Amino acid sequence: MNLLPDEILETISMIDMQNLDVRTVTLGISLLDCIEHSAEKTAENIYNKIVKNGKHLVKYAEEVSSKYNVPIVNKRVSVTPIAIVGNATDTDDYTIFAKALDKAAKEIGIDFIGGFTALVDKGMTKGDINLINSIPKALSETDRVCSSVNVGSTKSGINLDAVKIMGTVKELAELSADQDGLAAAKFVVFTNAVPDNPFMAGAFHGVENPDLVLNVGVSGPGVVRHVLSQIDKNAKIDEITEAIKKVSFKITRMGELVGKEVAAKLGVDFGIMDLSLAPTPAIGDSVGNVLEEFGLESVGAYGTTLALAILNDAVKKGGAMAASRVGGLTGAFIPVSEDQGMIDATSKGYLTLEKLEAMTCVCSVGLDMIAIPGDTPEAVISGIIADEMAIGMVNSKTTAVRIIPVPGKKAGDRVVFGGLLGEADIININSLDCSVLINRGGRVAPPIQALKN
Repeated sequence: MNLLPDEILETISMIDMQNLDVRTVTLGISLLDCIEHSAEKTAENIYNKIVKNGKHLVKYAEEVSSKYNVPIVNKRVSVTPIAIVGNATDTDDYTIFAKALDKAAKEIGIDFIGGFTALVDKGMTKGDINLINSIPKALSETDRVCSSVNVGSTKSGINLDAVKIMGTVKELAELSADQDGLAAAKFVVFTNAVPDNPFMAGAFHGVENPDLVLNVGVSGPGVVRHVLSQIDKNAKIDEITEAIKKVSFKITRMGELVGKEVAAKLGVDFGIMDLSLAPTPAIGDSVGNVLEEFGLESVGAYGTTLALAILNDAVKKGGAMAASRVGGLTGAFIPVSEDQGMIDATSKGYLTLEKLEAMTCVCSVGLDMIAIPGDTPEAVISGIIADEMAIGMVNSKTTAVRIIPVPGKKAGDRVVFGGLLGEADIININSLDCSVLINRGGRVAPPIQALKN
């Protein structure tokens, strides 16, 4: 794919002034051939395979980044769900595998490694239970390992027994209390998780993928905001939609060019392009600010959900026109602590948990990077997760919860995570008891339309 000279100049402007970047190149690695009965030998195999296949990822990504003068912010790896890998081994403590992943990630110099994962929407195997029980220790004792659990799907319903256990994210936060519960930022709960997501903390390498594959996530909230800022305030909504589609097309072309070249250098298959408007705390790189360009006084105003629905749809349509393999979570993310516009709106009381939940009905993922009081009961956390999972199940979309109960802090306090994780005010939530419902357990039936398929 060749870019025309005027496209190159336009892309350079986007990079220099509007925070355009390739957010991540994520190498997916199957670990199915690493499995042995011995957990120690399996962990050794995992380390060796990741290092063998990922040792040049950072080098080649930086070479391509330099060639095109396009920033590639993160270099990552995703692996086969460890619950599957560990199920045949002789241990019930999967921390050994998390430490092998962490050691390999550090050896090859990547930012994060995802796949400490269990897929339990239809029930839990021995391996799933072992992995879930290992999450608090595994994530608090490693630096670069990310974890996810898929507890629901439109076809299978919701595993309420698993949702109940997810309230233990509070334990995970408490084990990293000296970092304001930072370990919880590496854990996410899904409904309808996708097997080719390049973004953390939810990336894992689905078993239906080839042995090695490179997935790419490209982002550009600042670019979209710049384009919308040039449109007359009296313009029809159709003009805004077309503008978003056109700029999404351009962003996707750039990302696919970069991703395919990195994949070719590595000698692996190119997987998918995920065009997700993933914000950062940098000024001008906010999805919240993009929504305000639609004509909102602030993100959180009535009309915010409509604006987000339009944005998400237009981004997907523009990306689909530009690339043959659009996948992952393509759309718009709303991670509160990572988006300066969201941070400002939350601190002013414009964005509540309930409003954010409404917005997740139409965005790419769900309740993301939300800090809540550290004394929130586990059942309430499970209730928040359950509500979000229901939205995903009924609407046939991926939804997720990455929530951080910050130890020792209350609503209105501020927590600073640093880097791309940003900072946030602790959001106020109601603590009405929902434990009787959560403790019922069992499986929530899928919606009727799913049963027809």
